[in-house]
Amino acid sequence: VQLQASGGGLVQAGGSLRLSCAASGRTFSSYYMGWFRQAPGKGREFVAAIAWSGRSTIYAESVKGRFTISRDNAKNTVYLQMNSLKPEDTATYYCAATTKWGRAEDYEYHSWGQGTLVTVSS
Repeated sequence: VQLQASGGGLVQAGGSLRLSCAASGRTFSSYYMGWFRQAPGKGREFVAAIAWSGRSTIYAESVKGRFTISRDNAKNTVYLQMNSLKPEDTATYYCAATTKWGRAEDYEYHSWGQGTLVTVSS
């Protein structure tokens, strides 16, 4: 599956953004999807994941209660709604696909989008 992330930009602290990740291929609904992020000078960090059905989700503690992952299998798209953004959320955000549920390690994901930059100003 090929992935294309979009929706990043510059936002003030406390603001919101919605990231989208469009997937190609007719097997999108069979993949578990995740979002990761990488801040400048840091390693890639797990943000959230969603099951193929959309009924199960997991979040990193740092974003729980502020971010929401969702998917629309009819549109081959996964979303990340980010609210109450903080300067420490500044990073390049990547979507990724895996065949294994509940994985927070990036090496478990086999397909990656190109990343979209989110900058949160204080």
